[in-house]
Parts: sequence; C-alpha cells; structure tokens
Amino acid sequence: MTQPLLDLSRPLKTDVGVGMDRPEDTAAYAARAEQRGADAVLVAETSHDPFMRLAMAAGRTSRVELGTGVAIAFARTPMTLAHSAFDLHRYSGGRAVIGLGSQIKPHITRRYSMPWSRPAARMREYVTAVREIWHSWQTGEKLDFRGDFYTHTLMTPMFAPEALPQGTPPLWVAGVGPLMIQAAGEVGDGLICHPLTSADYLSQSILPAVAAARTKSVADGALWTSRPFDVTGSVMVVTGRTEEELAASATVTRERIAFYASTPAYLPVLELHGWGDLHEELNTLSKQGRWEEMGTLVDDEVLNTFAVVGEPAAAGRALRERFQGLLTRVTVSLVHEPSEDLVFDVLDGVR
Repeated sequence: MTQPLLDLSRPLKTDVGVGMDRPEDTAAYAARAEQRGADAVLVAETSHDPFMRLAMAAGRTSRVELGTGVAIAFARTPMTLAHSAFDLHRYSGGRAVIGLGSQIKPHITRRYSMPWSRPAARMREYVTAVREIWHSWQTGEKLDFRGDFYTHTLMTPMFAPEALPQGTPPLWVAGVGPLMIQAAGEVGDGLICHPLTSADYLSQSILPAVAAARTKSVADGALWTSRPFDVTGSVMVVTGRTEEELAASATVTRERIAFYASTPAYLPVLELHGWGDLHEELNTLSKQGRWEEMGTLVDDEVLNTFAVVGEPAAAGRALRERFQGLLTRVTVSLVHEPSEDLVFDVLDGVR
C-alpha cells in the first residue's frame, strides 16, 4: 500500500548539520547531538569525505540517524555511491540517510573531472541506477541497468555485498530549480530545500510541484513510494543569549541571505515576494566584490522572511509554528554560532 502523495501531518523532526569541522570531532559532536535529542546528524561534503565521518559517528551513537547533507552525486558513479551508502547503513544498524546534491558545473568538471550535462535528467537516472544496484544486491537478481548517462550490467557474486536485513537507506535529493524538484518528487524519498526558501514559496511553489511529480511514480507502483516522502529544509536562525550575540548573528545572516539572493538560481523565490529588484542590486554588487555592503540591503522584512529571529527557545518555537505542516523535518542552520550548545537550545524550543 502506498503512502499519500505528501503526508505533512507528521511531527516535525529536528536535525543538526555538521559543516567543516575537523573529522576527528564528528563522532563526539554526533554523540552530543543524540544526547540532546536530535533526530539526525547531517554531514556536508565540503573539505572532508562525509561517509568516513558518518562511519566514525556511527560508532559513538545508537539512535540518531546519520545522513549526508549532501554528498555530491556527480562526483561519484552510481556504483561508488551505492557501496558507500550500503556500507554506512549496515555499520550504523540501518540509520543512514543519503542526501544527494548535483553541485554546479565548474566543480563537477574542473574539481572532480567528471561529466556534466542536463543535471536534473542525470540526477533522475542516477538515483534510479542506485536503486537498481541495491535491488540486485538485495534480491540476487541480474543487474541490467541501461540509461542515457549510466550503464551497469556487470555484478558477480564476489563484488555483491550481503543483503541488508533492514532494507536500503532512503535517498533524498537537493533541489532548487523546478526540474530538479520534479526529479526529487519522481525518484527520491525526500527533497532537501535550500536555506533561501520561505514558507510562502514552499506552500505555493515547491510542495505543489513535488506532489505533481510524485503522482506518476505512485500510479506506476514504484517500490520506493511505500515509504513516507520527506521534505526537509535548512532554516537560518538568528539567535543569541545576549543582545550582542543576537546583533552579530543578524549581521552575518543578512550577509548570507544577500549572497544567496545575488545568485540568479534563487530569483524565483525573491520574485514571489516582489523582491526582483533586490536581486538585481545584489547581483551587481557581488560582481564588484562589495560583500559587506550587500548585507545592508537585506532589511528586517527580508531577514524575517528567510530566517527565524529570537532568543534560542523562542526562535525554536517560531520555527515550528512557521514550518509545521510544510516540512517533515528541519535542520537548524546557525550562520553565527558562538557556542556549541546554542543550536541544541534552539532544537529544544522546536520540540
């Protein structure tokens, strides 16, 4: 029996992200997050490999989910990703959650020396290929995947891992543009929304697009549609325990919003709110390298639309009120974090 197209009535789960910290600190941070009640620890792929860091975290935790937030899909083949994710899921006792992102062309072609073309179509096929590989491992059936971008037709017993008794991990897809959001709805177990996402943009644009894309997969009886579909977002929070911390958080967050808003990919969400001219101004300043000046153009209305503002507990409650029924889980994103426990205090407020 399939799930509803989008069940957004579930209690809002709270996740924490780990960025460019030293890999050796990841396990202790994950243990602390589990102790403080986080539902998942998500590790970004920046200057270190996320799967190694999550494997270290798995050894120090027992309950919290462990996810990539995100792993760069096109830097790997589907087979490479399938192995890493499968092993993490096994070692963690079924707690892996695999978030995938496409990155942008210069990074894929010039940093990773991998091919780039039609990213949404490639991501759709990538996720499908990973599922087919896992299906072969789980059932012993012949692997015979042939697509436009990837071909996987060889799997001998020596290279096939033992089936996972807990099943395969969920696959979330990060999406900003309409084509990638459609791909996430069609083949993913969840959508990862960008931090520059407002509640109005979620309700009026993103969620209807996901539901429409998911309709065909549900009608086709795709096996993964038996799982609930997650809509997860990283929400910027302006907070602090003192007026000075709150002011510093607001300044840095305005600059982050300005950086995102200067990028053409995020113009649709700005236009929804009537702020297309703001994008033009910020885009011009960004080309001149006037980064600090850009932040001054983000007024209180824009700040409060894209970020939740308040002392930790109040910010957490406001976050829940804003996104309950629009997201199934939220990752608190503190652009300015003077102390480690601050993010956990916000999560307490959400719960």
